[in-house]
Amino acid sequence: MSTGKHDISGWLVRRSPWPLWWGLATVLGATVAHVARTTLDGGMDNAIVVRAARAWLAGRSPYDDPHFLYLPGAVLAAVPQALLPQAVLRVLVPLAVAVCLTAGWACALRLHRVPWDSRLAVLGLTGLSAGFAPFGHLVRLGNWTVTAVLALPVALLLVSRGRWVAAGAVLGAALALKPLLAPLALLFVFARRWRALALLAGVPALVSAASALFLPDPAGFLTRTLPFLLHGQDAFVRLYEASPAAVLPRLGVPQPVARTLALAACAAGVACAHRRWRRADPGPLRLAETAAGLMLSAFLVSRPSYDHYLLVVVPLLLAGLPHPGSVARGPWFWLALVPQIPGLTWPYLESVRRRAFKDAVTLCTLVFAVSCQPVRGRRSPAAVTPTLGEKGSGPRRRASSF
Repeated sequence: MSTGKHDISGWLVRRSPWPLWWGLATVLGATVAHVARTTLDGGMDNAIVVRAARAWLAGRSPYDDPHFLYLPGAVLAAVPQALLPQAVLRVLVPLAVAVCLTAGWACALRLHRVPWDSRLAVLGLTGLSAGFAPFGHLVRLGNWTVTAVLALPVALLLVSRGRWVAAGAVLGAALALKPLLAPLALLFVFARRWRALALLAGVPALVSAASALFLPDPAGFLTRTLPFLLHGQDAFVRLYEASPAAVLPRLGVPQPVARTLALAACAAGVACAHRRWRRADPGPLRLAETAAGLMLSAFLVSRPSYDHYLLVVVPLLLAGLPHPGSVARGPWFWLALVPQIPGLTWPYLESVRRRAFKDAVTLCTLVFAVSCQPVRGRRSPAAVTPTLGEKGSGPRRRASSF
């Protein structure tokens, strides 16, 4: 990572003045307080999981609700919430989501060797919380996607330190709650880390099997939820899906054609991610960009594929901004974020039910931005200089590379 005075990296990684931290605290506090005031149950999506846990406590199957799309382990994990009063949940849930998003951002910074007290640390999280609509959506919904937002940078940070087995355990635990990070199994295949891969797959399998034994309908996920997902869910949910397979039919494209195009784009994205992995240049960008490529490719075909799924990869890519040649240094990354600016009204897309069109543009543009990385040629190793601050401006620390 270059930290010279005449490069943007040098300014980004230097210590941030304290007023910026007050601004960040104000933005996050206002977001949590607004959700706590306007929701009664901590968020619509979290409430679905809590209702499933309460149904189980009452002796009913949690899969009686077709919108409960989680593995059996999530039912037991939601039991503590089911025992809390609504007044506590409406504050605790958005606060917990905001804390997890902040922790995920901190781990993404650490992966890229960016100091936690840097300008990028405070400005990046402020920009995500105030200028990236999916951030607010995730806090408002209380969706358990936040577990993946935290688990992915934690796992990649462990991988960057050579702890593949521990990374597999972290991803496995996240998959046991919500199988959103399943595409990361390909990263372990690329690296031929079979023990870690076995743990990644074994943890959610064992947790799900053990948890299912306590449910009145042990096979409910396989007999009810899985067919519901494979058939594209219901008409209401499809309005909010951002994958081309869901959006293109709304524009008049036949469903088989839309699926074929989405699958082809997904296959191309996975191929680009593999090529990026094989280009083993030094630094943490290899891990971050390969993982982002795999996840974004999966979002092209996954059902569902919502706007808040973008938070799994955007902070990971944004944290790499100080590194020359990173995805965040390219124009396509920033163009992809334009449709997600809060308060920006687009003609013919004013209705919330048409938000998926904007989300699809962001998703496809991010896929393009990340997929272009492997074909840009090998970058020279990034220069590393020992100082992160200007002369006389503060402590001097060392930057390291993966």
